[in-house]
Formats: sequence, structure tokens, C-alpha cells
Amino acid sequence: MSIVSADISMSLDGYVTGPDPNLENGLGIGGEAIQQWVFDSHDSPADRQILENPGRPPGAVIMGRRTFDFVDGSHGWDDATDYAYDDTKTAQPPVFVVTHSVPEQTRHTKGFTFVTGGILAAVNAARREAGDQETVIMGGADVIAQSLAAGLVDELRIHLSPVLMGSGTRLFDRIDERLLLTQTDAVATPNATHLMYGVR
Repeated sequence: MSIVSADISMSLDGYVTGPDPNLENGLGIGGEAIQQWVFDSHDSPADRQILENPGRPPGAVIMGRRTFDFVDGSHGWDDATDYAYDDTKTAQPPVFVVTHSVPEQTRHTKGFTFVTGGILAAVNAARREAGDQETVIMGGADVIAQSLAAGLVDELRIHLSPVLMGSGTRLFDRIDERLLLTQTDAVATPNATHLMYGVR
């Protein structure tokens, strides 16, 4: 059965975007600093290894509707997007989008399945598709927090970037009770500290 991992970059003060994320600027104002380790990974073998996750290619990916709307928009994923799960790639895993309603028209027409039954339905569908490969919840913050609160995550991977944002989208606002984690690994690079936790 597929292991479910939540994987996201976060600032030192707990934000996964800068303020005012929108369809033109999905990471918000100044939010690129949170993902800088990804942009600089071509110069850092350690970061590149973590980014490419060798030996554990995802069998399915889950994202929220706001993340999809940016990905599908004019400023979203295209041929030049590095490490993207979109329909211009030849071997990318299927993406399950958690949403209240299915969009009438999308720019990306292949590889995306819209799930209107909530996070549990999306995780179950993704795990069936992934088989014995990993299911990755890539964001946004609300979908990851929902998954953690519902006990659906086996592993949490946080790429902690050396930046203080001050405001933006917080990762853990939906967590309203204690959740014990077990740290399983930590890799420090000049660009980030990559933290891995077992959740269950």
C-alpha cells in the first residue's frame, strides 16, 4: 500500500507563501525566498538529491484547488517548469485535486483528476492509483494541514528555508490539538534544512 507523504517548503517562522498569493504570483509577495533552495538546486548536489527523491518516484500527487488554479493559469506550469507534474511531461504521476467543484475549462487537460468528496476521498483515490509507490501531498497549506489533522499522513517532509517572512500563508493553522512526530532524518545544506518526520 502507498505511503502518504506531505512535502512542502516553509520559512523559519512557519509560512509557505508570502502575503497576498494570487494567480499571477502563487508564492505571494517575496515568497520565492521560501523556494529558493529549489531554484538553486542545480548548484547544490545535496539539494538536488532531495528534490529528485531518488529511488522513490511518486505514484500519485495531491494538491488543493488554489494550488491547481495557479498551476493551470497563465503564470503556472509549462514546458520549462522544472520538476513539475503537468501534461507536458511524459512520465509524471497523476495529480488529484481536492476541490468543492470541478472547473468547467482548464488549460491542462491531461493528468488531473478533480475530487469533490474531501481530503479522505482524494487520499484514497491517489493511494489506489499509486499502488506500492509513494503518494505525495504537495500543498497547499490547507490540504496538508487537513491531511495531518485527519491522520492521513505517514511522513512529513519540511524544507526549512533560512528566511523570516513575517506574514503570508501559515502551514499549521488547522492543527488544533497535539500531534506527536518522530524525527527520522535531517539534512542541512547551504540553502535549507530538510526535515523528515514520521507521523504515525
